[in-house]
Amino acid sequence: MTDSVDEHFVRQVTSWTSEPDGADRPDGDRAAASPDVLWAYFDAQVQSRHLDFAARWLQEQGEGFYTIGSAGHESNAAVAMALRPTDPALLHYRSGGFFAARARQVPGSTPIADVLRGLMAVADDPISGGRHKVFGHPAYGIIPQTSTIGSHLPRAVGLAFSICRAAALGVTPRWPADSVVVTSFGDASANHSTTVGALNAAAWCTHQGLPVPLLIVCEDNGIGISTKSPPGWMEHALARYPGIRYASVDGTEPELTLAMARDVSAAVRAERRPAILHLKTVRYMGHAGSDAELAYRSRTEIVHDYARDPLLATARRLVQRRLATPTGILERYEATRAEVMSQASALLGGKRLDDAAQVMAPIAFPPVAATAPPRRPLDAPAPDGEPTATLAQAINAALADVLTERAEAVVFGEDVAAKGGVYGITRGLRKRFGSGRVFDTILDEQSILGAALGAALSGLLPIPEIQYLAYLHNAEDQLRGEAASLAFFSNGQFRNGLVVRIAGLAYQRGFGGHFHNDNSVAVLRDIPGVVIAVASHPSEAGELLRTCVALARDEGRVCVFLEPIALYHTRDLHRPGDNRWTVARSAAPVSPGGDAFGRVSLHGSGRDLLIVTFGNGLPMSLRVAGRLAEQSIHCTVLDLRWLAPLPAADIVAEARRFTRVLVVDETRRAGGVSEAVVAELNDNGYQGRVARVNSDDSFIPLGPAANAVLLSEPQILAAARSLCAESPNTLLVERNTT
Repeated sequence: MTDSVDEHFVRQVTSWTSEPDGADRPDGDRAAASPDVLWAYFDAQVQSRHLDFAARWLQEQGEGFYTIGSAGHESNAAVAMALRPTDPALLHYRSGGFFAARARQVPGSTPIADVLRGLMAVADDPISGGRHKVFGHPAYGIIPQTSTIGSHLPRAVGLAFSICRAAALGVTPRWPADSVVVTSFGDASANHSTTVGALNAAAWCTHQGLPVPLLIVCEDNGIGISTKSPPGWMEHALARYPGIRYASVDGTEPELTLAMARDVSAAVRAERRPAILHLKTVRYMGHAGSDAELAYRSRTEIVHDYARDPLLATARRLVQRRLATPTGILERYEATRAEVMSQASALLGGKRLDDAAQVMAPIAFPPVAATAPPRRPLDAPAPDGEPTATLAQAINAALADVLTERAEAVVFGEDVAAKGGVYGITRGLRKRFGSGRVFDTILDEQSILGAALGAALSGLLPIPEIQYLAYLHNAEDQLRGEAASLAFFSNGQFRNGLVVRIAGLAYQRGFGGHFHNDNSVAVLRDIPGVVIAVASHPSEAGELLRTCVALARDEGRVCVFLEPIALYHTRDLHRPGDNRWTVARSAAPVSPGGDAFGRVSLHGSGRDLLIVTFGNGLPMSLRVAGRLAEQSIHCTVLDLRWLAPLPAADIVAEARRFTRVLVVDETRRAGGVSEAVVAELNDNGYQGRVARVNSDDSFIPLGPAANAVLLSEPQILAAARSLCAESPNTLLVERNTT
């Protein structure tokens, strides 16, 4: 290869000793762009190109850590120029041209330094604070994305939908009511399930007449790392969605690209309907700095693509229209190089994050002091004659309270509206609060969570429902890679507070098999910064749910409210008809009594054994405690209530009052909650005896066979008896964490 793309540009422009052909002809049949627009377009493209060169130079100096560039994609600058800086953007990682053009619309912007600081991962990077190279900036209306596939598209659909929904509900959105949401992705990502699901969801909404002002830009360079897209596939794949306008343009035609971007954007803004702009691009300098492109592309093929350089096309047009000379083009090109390299050199040696507290600051939780936890007299029945509420009814009442008190709250998911949910949890809410606030969604968990993420960014308080825990697993990256990471990679400047209600856990008397009896919560507990609450008894459901709502609204936290299905309609605890697993209906929709976050609750006052549990384990442990009391073994049962972050201060403080601790965990032994509880006790120097009982490491079968792998009360009872039979002298010196 004789030339780099940089050398090729310089050599080609230098060779223009006379005017290139076509001096008086605009691209296609569109009107010529104004001189100011064409120059602004070129400047944004050149800035992006030289930042890509700088990224490679910084890597050579040991000062740069990101080399996925935008070279060849700079025609996306036309999309930014067709929009307003207040139009929210969720961008592809090759959107350097867009970023440069968008920043130029904002007075006082510093786009070169912004990008360089991100490449160098320095602490004063204005978007991520040194955590990642992302295209994002609050002042530019660009929401940062780290997605290398299409996982940001469900959020983009949700944001476009929710801006309109917020305005209709009278909620002041973060973005102007007439905004267009723009999102971009690469052609290879068009095949990913999140992209396909998002486009399908946008079409589904449009088919029903719902406004979705979304501009979807597919930047098609024809290759995904080393795998080529089949010729014609993108056109067929992208043009098939009903109700979504499709337009295609080649980025090597600058004036046509500017006009097409302008026309499509204007149509989306006026019609409030989505459109796809299929932007033909080219990729230079490989996928990233580590990509050996010659391993899968021929030298001839790579050099041939130089003819499609969008910078060269814009430069040619400027010269054709006598707006510049070749010498003037090169002077401008080199002046931008000098400016970029000067700023890069000046930033060398910048401070970087160097301790865990700094890195984790955007997602860190303040410490929760261990004070006396509340004791719940669950064995106390409701007053005679007073109506009682089950867990399902208590959650319903709490949701009604939240919807009453917070006009921005919306409840949605599969079957939650007319049906009121599979288990009746949302029954009556649509009738009471209207279909604008309680509504059914498409049957796609990625789209449900994406709608929630977009709603949170639009000023709404989303409370989506995932029908079963097992159904979350095909969409869990919407929580991990999109929801939880937003505050982290924006240094807290963007947050998407939401409360995801999930019906889950097991013990439905064998019903439903593994899809409807799922006790796998490890995937949720593994997500940094996510809050997980489990309501077991109706007396606590309102408190926990409303605490999650407050965390989402006031702190932008991503909360998961896990609801034990088997306890939804349970009324009795010890014997049929005792009504001990209900609460007086008047007390069901309680508001938090102080800060419930990170606090356990206690049941009983025995001193022989502390049983630590949650969910279905709570009634099971209480029944076991009753049997143990008949044998003069007196227990206290601790309900964790919070699975993430684990209420460590309360656990350790209460455990130190006992010489024996039994962890009763209905989830699996490997990766279950008990591992974390035992580790906390060990790490904090607990000197007593610890044992744990779990369900087996198995999927849950259908019918009575489920009982063979799920934790049972006889197992809990046997473990408690064995633990309490240990010699007291042994208890003080021996620790068993198995």
